[in-house]
Amino acid sequence: MSLLSSIFGNASQVDVDKIIKDYEAIFFEGESVECAFILVRDVYIFTTKRLILVDKQGITGRKVEYLSIPYKSITRFSVETAGHFDLDAELKIWISSAAEPTIKKTFNKSANIYQVQKILAQYVCR
Repeated sequence: MSLLSSIFGNASQVDVDKIIKDYEAIFFEGESVECAFILVRDVYIFTTKRLILVDKQGITGRKVEYLSIPYKSITRFSVETAGHFDLDAELKIWISSAAEPTIKKTFNKSANIYQVQKILAQYVCR
């Protein structure tokens, strides 16, 4: 991940094996990681059961919030691909009956936003 992407808040894809090793304590039996993205210290993990947002807080990052969103709670989502001049892709997720997107995340051009869309469609649109 480039420093410039980090500064501008763009997430890039991270190796699944590394995520499994680093966060094995939060996964339950039968849950597997589909893909994951990292943004400076924060991590977005898409599993077979839920979306996990890892928010490392404070200067040291020792305090960590794990927001777990079951796919059944996601009512709709949108992905916007990167263009020629707009170098980042965007993900918006609506939870339950929210009128506005509850979650908005930005991904750099190297992230496979189509993979994110495919995973969400597979689990949300059942």
